[in-house]
Amino acid sequence: MSLVPKELLYTDQHEWLLRDGEVGTVGITDYAQHELGDIVFVELPSVGDKISQGQPFGTVEAVKTVAELFSPVSGEILEINESLTEDAGQVNHDPYAAGWMIRVRLGDPDEVDRLMTPEEYEKMIQGL
Repeated sequence: MSLVPKELLYTDQHEWLLRDGEVGTVGITDYAQHELGDIVFVELPSVGDKISQGQPFGTVEAVKTVAELFSPVSGEILEINESLTEDAGQVNHDPYAAGWMIRVRLGDPDEVDRLMTPEEYEKMIQGL
């Protein structure tokens, strides 16, 4: 059973968002990291880049595959998790804390309403 924290919102592509006012922290879910396997490399955008909801913003490379990362919201990249450059495996070990990927200034706070609740996300992954 995958861990689905109740304070987060989710995409159907298995990214999560923690909103703090006009800033959102983004990463991939426990379910996603488990499905990918051992993550060896994470490619992230640069600070200042603009991203759009539902569009790719980077990639995750695991031993057996490469997967695109899709943005849960539109906005401007404020910070990237530089520590993933040295240890991408943090995404496997702690996807909701040490394994966060980007912080973004929300371009349209109403986009958050289009994301899945924890209950909706749990129901979706149970059907997979």
